[in-house]
Amino acid sequence: MLFRSLRWIQPPISVAHPLDDGPAVLLHRDLEATMAQLGPDAGAYRRLIAPFLSNPHGLLEDLLAPLGIPKHPIQMLRFGLRAIRSATGLSRRFREDRARALIAGCAAHAIMPLDHKLTAALAVVFLLTGHTAEWPVAEGGSHAITRALASLLESLGGRIETGRWVRSLADLPPARIYLFDTAPRGLAEIAGPVLPDRYLRRLSRFRYGPGVFKLDWALDGPIPWRDPRAREASTVHVGGTLEEIAASEAAMWRGEHPERPFVLVVQQSEFDPSRAPAGKHTGYGYCHVPHGSTVDHTAAIEAQIERFAPGFRDLVLARHAMTAADFEAYDPAYVGGAITGGVADLFQLFTRPVARLSPYTTPNPRVFLCSASTPPGGGVHGMCGFHAAKVAARRLSRFPVSGL
Repeated sequence: MLFRSLRWIQPPISVAHPLDDGPAVLLHRDLEATMAQLGPDAGAYRRLIAPFLSNPHGLLEDLLAPLGIPKHPIQMLRFGLRAIRSATGLSRRFREDRARALIAGCAAHAIMPLDHKLTAALAVVFLLTGHTAEWPVAEGGSHAITRALASLLESLGGRIETGRWVRSLADLPPARIYLFDTAPRGLAEIAGPVLPDRYLRRLSRFRYGPGVFKLDWALDGPIPWRDPRAREASTVHVGGTLEEIAASEAAMWRGEHPERPFVLVVQQSEFDPSRAPAGKHTGYGYCHVPHGSTVDHTAAIEAQIERFAPGFRDLVLARHAMTAADFEAYDPAYVGGAITGGVADLFQLFTRPVARLSPYTTPNPRVFLCSASTPPGGGVHGMCGFHAAKVAARRLSRFPVSGL
């Protein structure tokens, strides 16, 4: 029922990574087509990815679940041997810039320096998903996903209320259980009176990490990538070589605003004509910035795109910018502009927001956290809520309808 009102569009290519001194590197679903672009690194790339393609969905099922006994232990062990490393460490298996850049672009979604442990994990996961299916876009925009989910909930008797701030327990209706799609800080602010002080102190130590600066564009035409094949990709990683991307991510982690940021560009109107009037286009791009930044990074982002798509600035009809501080004002769950729900490093990946046997539970048996501040974290759309709902459903019948 959900998907009757939602159509996924799958672009030909998941990722394009432009470079200054040659054609873009493309992440094809087909392993051989991707390897064909990597020259002397083709064999090393096969050895990295091919072992996981025999059962990619099984591995992803384990990876996108909370910490526990994996259903596919051999695959997980093989993955872990690669994933525990940093992205820069993983890149040493490659000799040339093309493969190294592809690794860097995927790893940089972690919003951490590329020499940190576990950044290799994100690189391998992103590459694996690109070889499993093309990264899709929702026809009509992300709000089409929201509409589809809302229609399913309402068909089951659910009710959605918007336009209301929830700041305290008094703002919540009677219920059996409560799931908070908030940052740990929001959970503490609202439900603090029914949670023990020790747990609240642990929530207060949660690290949110850097934020993002985002631009949305109305364009007079498609982005004029120097390599026109980049127009076939739903996502374009703009940042150049691994060394450049690593420098950019290290700078923002130190609290700096790099002149040449790593930029993630999405161009849905290339594949979904409903996104723009006939003959026009839309797109957006964002870069990583220090926590809570109020700096306008428009010039730096557009200079990076112009570098690989000469003439881009001339196509911009209008733009809308959001700083990291704007993101938090828009949604308090984005603390400091941290759209991933918090740092996902070695110390805060599976123990987010605090170390518990079930990270979605709290000491109050009727209160749960289901946001991106729980495993598997930001960017894994819907999985945090999915796992939290499964845990909460097992307790649903234990409690009467009442307030907290």
